[in-house]
Amino acid sequence: MRNTLVTFFLVLFAFSLSAQEMTPEKLLDIIEQEADTVSIQGNTVHFLFNDAMLICIYDENANRMRIISPIVEREKLGEEELLNALVANFHSALDVKYALSDEIIWSVYTHPLRELSEAQVVDAIQQVYAAAITFGESYSSTTMVFPGNTLKKEKPKPPKPLKKT
Repeated sequence: MRNTLVTFFLVLFAFSLSAQEMTPEKLLDIIEQEADTVSIQGNTVHFLFNDAMLICIYDENANRMRIISPIVEREKLGEEELLNALVANFHSALDVKYALSDEIIWSVYTHPLRELSEAQVVDAIQQVYAAAITFGESYSSTTMVFPGNTLKKEKPKPPKPLKKT
């Protein structure tokens, strides 16, 4: 029993040494490395990533952080696109979700701040961007899709022009 307790505490100690301790400063450094341009206002970071506007908002006291990107105004969408986004939240949006706030559809990644790794921040930026630019098409944040009922209503495709022979 004693050996088990000693082993448990050694594993716990080793884990705590390898655990991330993300800070706002480290988060900003990572964003600056990935972004094209960065603008900081308090705990909000606006940045361009591949010509898309992304925003990182963090709260050190609440240990929360989110990276978001505006996609489209709600009034410009039909029910079909909203339903497709909900299906995507389950199957193809993965770590990012589509959300509605202030009548804007957003791609959103949320995570506890301190527990973030550098790789997770980079991945989050890429997924938020991908979900934003694929909205209305594949609705995906990566190339991975979880299996299941992924049927979405497809937009009708315009007929192909007839070829003259």
